[in-house]
Amino acid sequence: MAAYFDPSPTVPGGAAIALEEVEVSILRSLVVQLLELIGPGPAEDEDPLAELFAEGPSEAPSDPALARLFPDAYAGPGQRPDAEAEALSAEFRRFTENDLRARKRDDGLAVVRSLDSLVPDSSAGAVLTLTPEQSRQWLGTLNDLRLTLASRLHVSSEDDTATLYELDDEDPRKPLVMAYLWLGGLQESLVETLAV
Repeated sequence: MAAYFDPSPTVPGGAAIALEEVEVSILRSLVVQLLELIGPGPAEDEDPLAELFAEGPSEAPSDPALARLFPDAYAGPGQRPDAEAEALSAEFRRFTENDLRARKRDDGLAVVRSLDSLVPDSSAGAVLTLTPEQSRQWLGTLNDLRLTLASRLHVSSEDDTATLYELDDEDPRKPLVMAYLWLGGLQESLVETLAV
């Protein structure tokens, strides 16, 4: 797995990447798991006005991965918030988390759809071409995947990341580490491609 994003030769401002079948499968699986973690959206028959005025949760998620995806607005990382900061965070979360979840869900679904639309050119895989908007959705989802994996691997600093390179091949975290590092390379190459 060494494919990275390059500027699209056919879509101005877009990006392209050649993906092998196994890469498509891994990416799709990771994004589907992320979507399951984020949770389902509103029911199909739900009143759109009710959805518009629905309040979100006021408590921070107990799952560390969700807490990284939906952090408190008024508390720094590793800091214990005071009562005022807790109240402000709860109020902010109540009015913003549903929209944030919806955006993350929409971005993830767009990634899955783009992967599902691929038709292999040969046994080597297929070329995925993204528009600038799809690239933004991919960036958001790649970031969310990395945050989730970082939480599961207890990575919170550059020092933690450096220790990942030292894991034995028999370590059960190794597949997550490989995915985390690979997704980082994809994310970095997409950022660099869009900055051109």
